[in-house]
Amino acid sequence: MNLKPLLLIVLVAGAIGCATAPCPAPPPDTTAQDQAAIQTLEGKFTTAFNARDTGAIMALYVPDQTLIVFDAGVPLQYTGAAAYTKDWNDFWSMFPGKATFTMSGLDITVGGNVAYSHSIQHVIATDKKGKNFEMTVRVTDGYKKINGQWLISHEHVSVPVNFMTMKPDLNAK
Repeated sequence: MNLKPLLLIVLVAGAIGCATAPCPAPPPDTTAQDQAAIQTLEGKFTTAFNARDTGAIMALYVPDQTLIVFDAGVPLQYTGAAAYTKDWNDFWSMFPGKATFTMSGLDITVGGNVAYSHSIQHVIATDKKGKNFEMTVRVTDGYKKINGQWLISHEHVSVPVNFMTMKPDLNAK
C-alpha cells in the first residue's frame, strides 16, 4: 500500500487547519530556567551536606518509594526516601567529624518535566578516630519536575576502579 497520498492529505489538512484557525502557540522554552533551578538544587545539596543536614538533603529528593539510589557502597540499591534517609544517617554516624563537599563539572540536560545531570563530587569526612577520609565519585542524577519543583528521583554514584589492581581509585583525577 502506498502511504504517500495519505501522508500528503494529512499534511495539507493540517496546513489548511492552521490557515483557517489560529494554531496553538508552542509552549515557551523554559530550558534555561529549568537548568538554573537544578543548579540551585545542587547548590542546596552542597550547603546541606556541609551542614550535615539530612533533612535538608532529603528535601531535594522525591519523598516516596519511587526514589532509587545506587550509592557507592553496599547495598546494591536503596529504594525509597526512608531507606536513603537511613543511609545518610549511617554515613554521619561513621563520619561524625567535619565533612566537606565540593562539586565540579556539573552538566544539566532538561527535556520537559524530566532532566539529568552528571558531575564529579569530592568529599572529605572525618571518622570517629579523627582521621580524614577522602573520596572522589562520579554522580548522575535523574530529576522529575513535580508541581513546578525539580526533585532528584534517581541517583547513581560510582567510584572508578583500577583494573590493573581491581581496587577502587578513591581519588581519581
